[in-house]
Amino acid sequence: MRRKLLYLGSICLLFSLTAPVAIARPQDRDDERRERRDDDKHKGQRYYDREHRDYHNWDAREDRAYRNYFNENHRPYRAYSKLKRKEQQEYWNWRHNHPDDDRDRDRDRDHDRH
Repeated sequence: MRRKLLYLGSICLLFSLTAPVAIARPQDRDDERRERRDDDKHKGQRYYDREHRDYHNWDAREDRAYRNYFNENHRPYRAYSKLKRKEQQEYWNWRHNHPDDDRDRDRDRDHDRH
């Protein structure tokens, strides 16, 4: 009898420790899918930056810069389309100050000449 209770107690303990992990996993996967779906909506999109009067193509490089923006500012990730206009402009301001290769620096230098 005592052995059965010990066995049953072990199973209950194991279940109570693994259940939160098993329950949380599907939610995490749903969030990741939703995030990827939102990101895919932007790929191939072109956005106009009113303040700097230029266009930005949303591609893998822009997506990487956008994620870096959130990391540097210690903010939780949000899809670009979910941001308010002011927040979107804050991103473009940051982006113009953080070019990621020579092509961006050349474009910014040419833009400043005009």
